[in-house]
Amino acid sequence: MAKDKTQYTCNECGGASPKWLGKCPHCNAWNTLVESVAESTAPSKNRFASLAKTAEVTTLADIDATDVQRTPTGHDELDRVLGGGIVEGGVVLIGGDPGIGKSTLLLHALDSLQRANVKTLYVTGEESGAQVALRSRRLGLDGSQVSVLAEIQLEKILATLDHEKPGIAVIDSIQTVYSEQLTSAPGSVAQVRECAAHLTRAAKASGTAIVLVGHVTKAGALAGPRVLEHMVDTVLYFEGDTHSSFRLIRAIKNRFGAVNEIGVFAMTEKGLKGVSNPSAIFLSQHSEPVPGSCVMVTLEGTRPMLVEIQALVDTGGPSPRRLSVGLDRDRLAMLLAVLHRHAGVACMDQDVFVNAVGGVRISEPAADLAVMLAITSSLRGRPLPKGFIAFGEVGLAGEVRPAPRGQERLKEAAKLGFSVAVVPKANLPKKNDKSFEGLTVHGVDRIEEAMELARSLA
Repeated sequence: MAKDKTQYTCNECGGASPKWLGKCPHCNAWNTLVESVAESTAPSKNRFASLAKTAEVTTLADIDATDVQRTPTGHDELDRVLGGGIVEGGVVLIGGDPGIGKSTLLLHALDSLQRANVKTLYVTGEESGAQVALRSRRLGLDGSQVSVLAEIQLEKILATLDHEKPGIAVIDSIQTVYSEQLTSAPGSVAQVRECAAHLTRAAKASGTAIVLVGHVTKAGALAGPRVLEHMVDTVLYFEGDTHSSFRLIRAIKNRFGAVNEIGVFAMTEKGLKGVSNPSAIFLSQHSEPVPGSCVMVTLEGTRPMLVEIQALVDTGGPSPRRLSVGLDRDRLAMLLAVLHRHAGVACMDQDVFVNAVGGVRISEPAADLAVMLAITSSLRGRPLPKGFIAFGEVGLAGEVRPAPRGQERLKEAAKLGFSVAVVPKANLPKKNDKSFEGLTVHGVDRIEEAMELARSLA
């Protein structure tokens, strides 16, 4: 197979050069030239193939829009993140830290699909076939009929996909695959981009669902060019500490479902198992209420989850520290200023530490009220009452704003046996609503009202 000509393209201006240069001759930017395949003047069926199936120009009203068919993977938590299951011809990119469980989960999913009579293929570029077989036996997948290919050359992988025609194929990992068309090493920006583009075209043309496993950088982002995330249909991130037994999978992008959905897994001797009630792992088991602890209900996609917010206020030095784990540090500084100005709770000479239990990350502002109540509880040394929850956004003027889908949050709290809730007035349930039996809900408009109410309930 003849190699295509290569050129070096500038990431800044798009200018092309026949050889690599430290400085772009077009825009004078430094270290921006990246190797790519030169566009041929002759029409090439593969080079210019569209990433999506081609069709005639038509109007939106004339297009028959039907729901895509989904194939369940056999793991409810993974199906939740994917939007219901694997889509024919869909391309999924999944990234995470080394050893967090990406290959383990995908091997389990392929085995479940294979037992449901779906033809599967596992392409490994980082391990030998014997290593994959050894891991499958360790996970209890005896007698698994998943097809395994130990290969890193793109052209051979594409030929195998064309010959075997699997329903789903896993490429572990995209950073190890290389194409003969490029001279750069596997894992380089040019190789990752070119190989991902070819595999995406193959998925769209054949209907094979392809899962690409991606490495992550030290900052936790997917390694390689950002165009990789734009090419695929779904982007999933593995989160969680490798020293903890719990893992989270978060959907960052999904063309076939909702984003920001999460799946919760527990690492066991037999691999990753889905956690049906994730609220249990995000709540500390205190026999009696302790100061500095407040439970809130957060939303992850469509799922309401109860998370414990812990705060510790201690005597600081001339430069008190403000540290947060799982919450935005800048927002913590803002909440402390609001607490001082509008509620009269001063922490300017105190160290303040805030933590979201269980390693979960909360990005929504609905955690504001719970954070401020936990800080005040720790500062005063007075625990909040047993069975107490709170949620709501707090503004700079001291007002408590409503949280989206407040009724669902309250129903989740009532279902798990909580008895007292402090929420924004706009989130108060309707009168005579039977779904909140056993839960007393108090509505507040201002942060000072919430502080006074918490003090009276304690």
